[in-house]
Amino acid sequence: MKLLSLILASVIVPAAATTRRHSQPAIPTPVISTISIGVLVLVWFVVTNSGVVSADYLPSPQALISRFWTLLREGYQGESLFGQISASLSRTLGGFVIGGALGVAVGLAAGYSRTVAAVISPVMSFIRPIPPIAFIPMVVLYFGLGETGKIVLITVTAFNYAVVNAQAGAAGTPMAYRRAAATLGLSKWQEFWKVIFPAALPSIFTGLRVALALSWAVVVAAELVGAQSGLGFMINNAALLFDIPTVFIGIALIGLIGLILNTIIEVAESRIVHWRGR
Repeated sequence: MKLLSLILASVIVPAAATTRRHSQPAIPTPVISTISIGVLVLVWFVVTNSGVVSADYLPSPQALISRFWTLLREGYQGESLFGQISASLSRTLGGFVIGGALGVAVGLAAGYSRTVAAVISPVMSFIRPIPPIAFIPMVVLYFGLGETGKIVLITVTAFNYAVVNAQAGAAGTPMAYRRAAATLGLSKWQEFWKVIFPAALPSIFTGLRVALALSWAVVVAAELVGAQSGLGFMINNAALLFDIPTVFIGIALIGLIGLILNTIIEVAESRIVHWRGR
């Protein structure tokens, strides 16, 4: 009996300690993130206000807030701040919608048909490694410095990444699904819309998310050349005038808007591809 009691104690006591350890409430992730951001802002405030780093190179938080309110009231170079943002957004979304739609259509066709894949894959394999900004000189040469050139550049960027993921999603449809469609007597068109397309949707949304992020980055780069409005123009012009707070504000707005655009795509994906992961 004494031996049995010792064995039970050796098993029950560690198990109870483990249970107590796991039952302790963990710090929520949002709290950790908030603390992390707060620490960074505090360090930023101390460094800039103590004179460790010159305000000419790193503006203080209060200087950025003051400049931001000025931009909200007065705009920049004769255009309101929201006008600068909308100029960049309209270019991005215009090119993204055109390039994304074409990329998804071509990618699905290439993933479904070996013949189309044989035509498309070599071309895309050649274009894919080329950075989108490398096409800026050609776009300026062929389309000038107007809006058309910027939208064409974004269209090419969105198409490049949308087509690859759509093709991978369609080509990766499990063969069991296609055999089931054939057993049910579905036509090729019905098989495409009821089997191939739904199976490819997760990959399509992955491609659209990457395409939108890169389109937003490319429009800012395109606006550095020959634009008279937009966040890229604002950053470039402010840098030339050594208006460092405006440069930082423009960069922060690019990151914030990019985060919002990515969140919109993720919400749309969660609503449309609601079965993913189940």
